[in-house]
Amino acid sequence: MAHNLPRWRRRHRAVAAGAAALAAAAKLGAVAWNAAAEEPAGSPRQAEYTAAAAEYEVPEAILLGVSYMQSRWTDHGGQPSTAGGFGPMHLTDEVPTLNGAGHHNEDDARGDDTRPMELPEAESEAPEADPGPITIDDAASLTGETEEELRTDPASNIAGGAALLADYAADLGIESDDPADWYAAVARYSGAEDEATAARFADEVYALIATGATEETDDGTVTLDSQAVDPDESGMAALGLTAADTSNTICPDSLGCEWIPAPYEQWGTTISQYGNHDLADRENDIDINAIVIHDTEGCYDGTLDVVQDPARISWNYTVRSSDGHIAEHLDHKNVGWQAGNWAVNMRSLGIEHEGFAADGSWYTEILYRNSAELVGFLADRYDVPIDRAHILGHDNVPQSTHWDPGPYWDWGHYFQLLGVPLEHASGGIGTEVVTVAPEFADNRPVMTGCDAADDAAECPVRGASTVFLYSEPSLDAPLLNEASNSVDDLGARAGYGQQFAVAEVQGDWVAVWYQGKKGWILNHEDSPVLAPARGQVAVPNRDDVTVWRDTFPEAAAYEGTGATYRPNGVVTTIDTGQSYVVGQELRSQALWAKTYNTPTFVVNGETVFYQIQIGHRIGYVDAADVTLEMV
Repeated sequence: MAHNLPRWRRRHRAVAAGAAALAAAAKLGAVAWNAAAEEPAGSPRQAEYTAAAAEYEVPEAILLGVSYMQSRWTDHGGQPSTAGGFGPMHLTDEVPTLNGAGHHNEDDARGDDTRPMELPEAESEAPEADPGPITIDDAASLTGETEEELRTDPASNIAGGAALLADYAADLGIESDDPADWYAAVARYSGAEDEATAARFADEVYALIATGATEETDDGTVTLDSQAVDPDESGMAALGLTAADTSNTICPDSLGCEWIPAPYEQWGTTISQYGNHDLADRENDIDINAIVIHDTEGCYDGTLDVVQDPARISWNYTVRSSDGHIAEHLDHKNVGWQAGNWAVNMRSLGIEHEGFAADGSWYTEILYRNSAELVGFLADRYDVPIDRAHILGHDNVPQSTHWDPGPYWDWGHYFQLLGVPLEHASGGIGTEVVTVAPEFADNRPVMTGCDAADDAAECPVRGASTVFLYSEPSLDAPLLNEASNSVDDLGARAGYGQQFAVAEVQGDWVAVWYQGKKGWILNHEDSPVLAPARGQVAVPNRDDVTVWRDTFPEAAAYEGTGATYRPNGVVTTIDTGQSYVVGQELRSQALWAKTYNTPTFVVNGETVFYQIQIGHRIGYVDAADVTLEMV
């Protein structure tokens, strides 16, 4: 009977009488609630959650937990996420820019000068993207708000998310104010089509409820008080979700990674036309010592089209933005064509994240969390240290022409999720090594080039993980290396977590050694971006020491192997009096792989290299050319 329905459901039935009547009822309901209850405590954003939870009879902890796992309670200036989701509750809509397969159509990700890739001509039209579940229209129907209001007004957006959760709960027969009973409704809100991904989302929400959280948002502080909840998972079966193929995957059980293999096939008429990776035996011959973070520059579905095409390229994992679902593509013993540098490809795993480096979109919290869970698992498996010398962005790889995941990837938050938070920035730097550590939300450098139609237009103002280096200690001085502030110009940028040796300090300005020059970083006492650190540095033994882009062996190592000598490329040179932070020591190796289904093997050399932070990208120096010092 109608009078037994929840209050919000009774109001929803009034929709049949007209959208105008519904909107009026919703506003009157909100006024009545405010009159009857005390003013909600906390910030305006906190009050919006409290009001929506009461209006739609959703446990406030559930509403807060779900919203945090999408947006960390922020509005993101009304910009869509990389999955086309808007606002604190990530109400999803179709976003045309999500179509396509991005940069994977046009570059040489193999990065081997001795055998440049032969990419076939890209399709004239990008494949259509599956936008996934669209929730904004349902939220509009349930609340009486317009879709534009749901996209741009945080209070309306939060109410829309609450209405969706309540609707899912009603469909599942949940009539309870106990957060423990809402597990299946939370899982459904993820939009995931497979049970493992949906359950992972719900598990993360309940784990957050157990620990509690506090965040400074764009409209004040929001707090979720911790509480012990033992969720009832029995309703999951009613969602009718599928089971992903997890065979062959190397992945934490909690993530339920799906196996979508990259093909090793000959695609052309010659044995050099094959793809999209090389066979190897890395677990015996080569140490995996790095994990490379990428973004897809396109939609999830279009990206999967690429990795399943033998004529293109490959990487190890892809993380979907909307729900954090992960697909795995390669046996770890083989080498993916992903980083644009053969020496790095040999030793690394590559993880693509659905998203864009510059177009104003943002990454969901569940994407960050699932990616961090995966990276932590892989780092433990292969003894990869969790620092910025080993967890690299594609934009840190020498030789690569790419600059993803870009300045808007939140490295600080990512390392917190990895369980290795980096030092906070401070004023008064006097040490000999510093870590770049700007506060992401408050660090908002002016950049251009985010709008493909107008390169000169300024990017949306938002938090970033990068700082600029100047040629002199003044904001009026040109950027170092005559670089621009374009979002894709890495000539005078340093990223969160990167470490540099201090060259000089003048008040709030700190000069570090950067590509053979002094680059000045403003580290103002009121808004510091650098943290003092200690570390090992490489000091050149002479002038004009070469910084290499590769770590291949000396020519003598190739004799009698059947392999052709691969020379190392040059990045720059450095001189005495300079110093650069050392990330790791590497033995010289080269994986010999030339043609389809012919034997591959590793050439091992005597040369030892040190990886250094030479600029925004890393480089390598011959151990014989430098002296190591601990500072």
